[in-house]
Amino acid sequence: MVFPTLQFIGFFAVVLALNGLFWNSNAWRKGMLIAASYVFYAAWDVRFLLLMGFVSSVAWLAGLAVTMPRLRRPAKAAGIAAMLAVLGAFKYYNFFTLSLAQLLQSLGLERDLPWMTVVLPVGISFYTFQAISYIMDVDRQEIPPRRNPADVFLYISFFPQLVAGPIVRAAHFLPQIDRPTRPDNAARAAAVVLILSGLFKKMVVANYLSVLLVDPVFGLPGGQDWQSAGAATLGYAVQIYCDFSGYSDIAIGIALLLGYRFHRNFNQPYRADSLRDFWRRWHISLSTWIRDYLYVPLGGRKGSPARQHFTLILTMTLAGLWHGAGWNFILWGFFHGAGLAVERVLRRAGARLPRVLAIVAVFVFVSLLWIPFRATSFADTLAMLAAFGRTDGYGALQIVPVVWGLLAAGLAMNGLPLTWRARAEIALARLGPELQALILALGIWAMFAAAQEGVAPFIYFQF
Repeated sequence: MVFPTLQFIGFFAVVLALNGLFWNSNAWRKGMLIAASYVFYAAWDVRFLLLMGFVSSVAWLAGLAVTMPRLRRPAKAAGIAAMLAVLGAFKYYNFFTLSLAQLLQSLGLERDLPWMTVVLPVGISFYTFQAISYIMDVDRQEIPPRRNPADVFLYISFFPQLVAGPIVRAAHFLPQIDRPTRPDNAARAAAVVLILSGLFKKMVVANYLSVLLVDPVFGLPGGQDWQSAGAATLGYAVQIYCDFSGYSDIAIGIALLLGYRFHRNFNQPYRADSLRDFWRRWHISLSTWIRDYLYVPLGGRKGSPARQHFTLILTMTLAGLWHGAGWNFILWGFFHGAGLAVERVLRRAGARLPRVLAIVAVFVFVSLLWIPFRATSFADTLAMLAAFGRTDGYGALQIVPVVWGLLAAGLAMNGLPLTWRARAEIALARLGPELQALILALGIWAMFAAAQEGVAPFIYFQF
């Protein structure tokens, strides 16, 4: 079930009505939201409901066990190991089996390895990470364990952010389960602006850029020239931002209408004047998760500068592997880590670029690294990079004017102040719920009218 579809709109209308009906009964509301979340996930593949239930059960039991002195370490290790085993089995089995087969073949030691096709459950990376954060937060005594399993089940399965984030911390979400905030005019206004802006980013900017520019060029990288390759690289930078931040905006808005507040997940990342600043603005929930649950436990800023740089590069390489089971993603993560390490050395040496030049340099670096992220193979990555050195190409794409308009719109969302959003929220907050609902309905209708036919999945669904 995808957000910008009539199926989801009907589903959410029912959930919103039931949420209001059960507002004064916490137990009934929690039960309804868990059931709704499982129905939402079943629309993808009913077989994986047991998997999500297993992850939730293990997280709940491990959270209880880590509070017992004798069980603390083994329970923590077993709980996290179970989450990583689930993630590894479903996400990385095919990748590692194929890589091992290729390595043995190159060494003349070819063997028949056990092979099976494993279907990747949508959103598995996100809800296993939330389960890990719950176990670790209880272990660190940042939150008390939940005795009621329904609390943990709702935290892990809550449908607005289930399949593509944001990754919500247990310490932030669980207290809201006990005391959700009934949406007032201001909250509903913010939700309407978030949902409509998210739909515009996804259904108009991202989808059209994908069809008109990005997919044709990346589908034939060897036939491109420097102009089409450069435009497609820029196009994918805008597309992935609009696609993923659009999903996050919709998810945050939907949760807000149900009485739950999520933190912002994007903050105009292409305005960053350093890679460190970029990762503070891009997919903020994942960046902070990686920092708190991976980078710091691996050593963080402890040890010699060389040790710190190694930890930084290793952390980002693992972050790349989290994004996808492929060498392209590992390459993407490694170079981001190396860039962060070099930047740290230069910063300590006092070397700084003027802000405008720094923003341009970071944007170019990030955009070029989107090439291996988007390309389907390492060979396609090299072909796209080689295209920057060609002045003509047999498959070079003729870029239509509307594409430049979409690129300008996407970049404007990153470069211009967000005062328009604040003004829109203030204006909508003055209206009653009926008019707010009417504006939301008309806005959704306009997005559907402007969108292409068919349903384009969100990019991060594959992760």
